[in-house]
Amino acid sequence: MAEGEEVLPLSSWEIDLAKALEEGGCDLETVRNIIQGRPLPDSLRAKVWKIALNVVGKGDSLASWDGCLDLPEQTLIHKDCQELIDQLARPEEEKSALLLDVESVVTFYCKSRNVKYSSSLSWTYLLQPLVHLQLPRCDLYNCFYAIMNKYIPRDCFLKGRPFHLFRLLLQYHEPELCSFLDTKKITPDSYTLNWLGSLFSCYCSHEVTQAIWDGYLQLADPFFIYFLMLIILVNAKEMILGQESNSKEEVIQFLERSPASLEAEDIEDLFSLAQYYCSKTPASFRKDNHSIFGSSLLGLKDDDSDLSQALCLAVSVAEILQANQQQGDGVRFFVVDCRPAEQYNAGHLSTAFHLDSDLMLQNPSEFAQSVKSLLEAQKQSIESGSIAGGEHLCFMGSGREEEDMYMNMVLAHFLQKNKEYVSIAKGGFMALQQHLADINVEGPENGYGHWIASTLGSKSSINSLAEVDSSNGSSEGKGVKSLVNKMTVALKTKSVNVKEKVISFIENTSAPVDRISFNLSWPERASMLRHVSSSDRLGKPYRGVKPVFSIGDEEEYDTDEIDSSSMSDDDRKEIVNIQTWINKPDIKHHFPCNEVKENGYMFSSHLLVTATHMYCLREIPSRKGLAYIQSRQALNSVVKITSKKKHPELITFKYGNSTPTGIEILAVERYLIPNAGDATKAIKQQIIKVLDALES
Repeated sequence: MAEGEEVLPLSSWEIDLAKALEEGGCDLETVRNIIQGRPLPDSLRAKVWKIALNVVGKGDSLASWDGCLDLPEQTLIHKDCQELIDQLARPEEEKSALLLDVESVVTFYCKSRNVKYSSSLSWTYLLQPLVHLQLPRCDLYNCFYAIMNKYIPRDCFLKGRPFHLFRLLLQYHEPELCSFLDTKKITPDSYTLNWLGSLFSCYCSHEVTQAIWDGYLQLADPFFIYFLMLIILVNAKEMILGQESNSKEEVIQFLERSPASLEAEDIEDLFSLAQYYCSKTPASFRKDNHSIFGSSLLGLKDDDSDLSQALCLAVSVAEILQANQQQGDGVRFFVVDCRPAEQYNAGHLSTAFHLDSDLMLQNPSEFAQSVKSLLEAQKQSIESGSIAGGEHLCFMGSGREEEDMYMNMVLAHFLQKNKEYVSIAKGGFMALQQHLADINVEGPENGYGHWIASTLGSKSSINSLAEVDSSNGSSEGKGVKSLVNKMTVALKTKSVNVKEKVISFIENTSAPVDRISFNLSWPERASMLRHVSSSDRLGKPYRGVKPVFSIGDEEEYDTDEIDSSSMSDDDRKEIVNIQTWINKPDIKHHFPCNEVKENGYMFSSHLLVTATHMYCLREIPSRKGLAYIQSRQALNSVVKITSKKKHPELITFKYGNSTPTGIEILAVERYLIPNAGDATKAIKQQIIKVLDALES
């Protein structure tokens, strides 16, 4: 203690805490009940942290160690530990002993856990708050080990799984901010690696770090740090979005240092906001990723999902069923069933709104109207207190990857609109059926019997339970039947406005969903189906291979999933004026379109065809009239152009070389092109001219 520093008397609760700690046998729950979130006195912090970390009474793990400091990285370890000790305001005679303790802790941990030391691991920052407690070496090691074991996630390195999970959480709550960082190609690991690795000690002051650890260790919830990180970004959101013109490196530097602006008096609000966001997050966020924390070998079984490829946060079907039966302010889901009408009619979650994903490609204007109705229906169901209502949109597909491609496009549409609380039902309807079978839904005592409904004439025994429930006149059954099972009826009449549709979906009786009954005018459908007919050949086959154009579902089984446009970096792409390029004398054809990525995202674009090349210009939303040159492909490199029978406007171009052993695909691009028949015909004619010229 500094000379002249005043010692403040302990308050009554601090005296109670000191007495409980002194008596021994005090557990974490007792400590929490006494502290109740108040700032910890410095004199009691060491004892409270040891209880929170469950190391009270632990033996000396280093007692049997020979003390040899002989790792290949020992020089680096010594240097980093020395830098830590140099920052401490301790008498010089104490520093040498403390240096040996800290270096011994790091060295023994590396040896016992078979870990190679690196400065990027942030261990010395993690040790810093513990060193301030002036613990004996055995307690210093035990506390360090406990923190590493419970609170530092596995794979806490660049591109590690914990950072992909954080991006999904950020996207769920702050899609606009997530989209901005994605556009800048800034991944969470580039700025949160040391946040996680040091539990904020790397950037926060000693006082702030102690306050954060006081609360975090008492909560004993490893996942809570994700919400603390989220709030730090949320608080800095406007400043981050204001850095549009800054370089990627400048934005990363700002993000990385943002915890440094925290002050001790901010911590109470930081935790309160984090608790709120935590309460607004599906429980699946923790349950499905529990193996990220802890060292138990039982948790090391690899998850079959690659979080780096996840379109959005996934929610288990068990949570979907449970959430909407609960009362209070927890997470409640508004489920959107995106399967084809025939699958929906055969059986569906009775609280699900049906939105046929095929509409997005077959009739965009009707799809837009359906989305408006969906959002209005969601609003109405929340206001009415319906069991089907919920702020959180959860999209459900079939659970079969090839069938859910179009659902992913619908989901991506909502994400691109910066819609918060968007998730996907893990495993789709197949997982729902399996879950209901696993919990023996047929049992009359089970509360889930009413969750499956059908709009067809025949019903399963599960559906019969739903009929019984509604015929008995129970208010819950009536709410489900009136609010959900009939939702799509409102979308069947194109002439009514959105409000009337919502009223209809709330009040009308159930009826099968049939896209033909939308009364859509599709006069161009026959011509669109024909534009890729194999009989339309205008010349010789391309380079002795199959005709360039074919029709069918073959791309569902293709393995040539190379996306050339995804390989480029926006920072290096040329920016051009769209109208100037369209008006260039060498441009023979211009087709407005949407570039379609494998994950379902669509980007407003323009296809421009010259005598020898095809260009894709992708519009820049924030810079009207300008575009990136997204791709530039020679026409003589086109080896195949395909369309789908169900979605003739979705055109796939494959580029490559003809080899003696077959076709080598080098790139694949997909576009949603209005009047695709005219576009593909014009492109085909130009390709044939190029090939004929080369042959002659």
